[in-house]
Amino acid sequence: MEEMKEKAEKLFEGIKRHTELSPADEEKIFSRLTRKVIKRKQFYLHEGQIAKSAAFVVSGCLRSYSIDENGFEHILQFAPANWWITDMYSFISQKESYLNINAVEDSEVLLLTRVDQLDLFDEVPTLERYFRIITENSLVNSHRRLLDNMSLTAKERYGKFCQVYPTLINTLPQKQIAQFLGITPEFLSKVRNESLRKK
Repeated sequence: MEEMKEKAEKLFEGIKRHTELSPADEEKIFSRLTRKVIKRKQFYLHEGQIAKSAAFVVSGCLRSYSIDENGFEHILQFAPANWWITDMYSFISQKESYLNINAVEDSEVLLLTRVDQLDLFDEVPTLERYFRIITENSLVNSHRRLLDNMSLTAKERYGKFCQVYPTLINTLPQKQIAQFLGITPEFLSKVRNESLRKK
C-alpha cells in the first residue's frame, strides 16, 4: 500500500501543477487507481477493444499506433514516465478503439477507468479542470504535429521530437522514432549524425 502511494505521488504532483488538491482529494483519487505492470511488447490495448481506462505511466514507456492496410505502423504517441495514454476516442465514447497501445520497455502504470473518472469529477471538481487542461494540451500538440508534418523538413521534425521527448532519444528503437517522424530508419540515422556533428 505504501509503495503504491509513493507511485501515486507522481500523479498528484502533476495534478497540482495545474490545480489545487487537498489530502482528502488525494485519498479519493487513490482509492480509484489500479496498478499494472506491462512487460516490454505486451499490449495494454488492442485495436477493436474498448478503452475502459486511461493509463498514467509511472515508469517505462508506452506507445499508441495504428496499422494501415499495407501493414505499416503509424505511431501517434509515446508516453514516457508522468504521461497519460489511452485511445481518447474509445475512452470517451466507449466504442471500439482504432489504436493499439503496447509497452516499448518494461513499464508500470496506474489505471483510472472511465466510470471512476466520471465519479471523481463529481467528488473532486478540481480533477475535471486538470483533465480538461491536459486534454486541451494534447489536442493542441496533435494539431501542431499535423501542421509540422506538412510544413517542416525531416531534420526540423527530428529537432521537435528531441524537444518533446528528450528522455527517449537514446532509449527508443531507431525504427520507432523513424515511424513517428514518417521517415526511413536510414534517413533518420543520417539526420541524427548531422545533428551530432553540429554539437
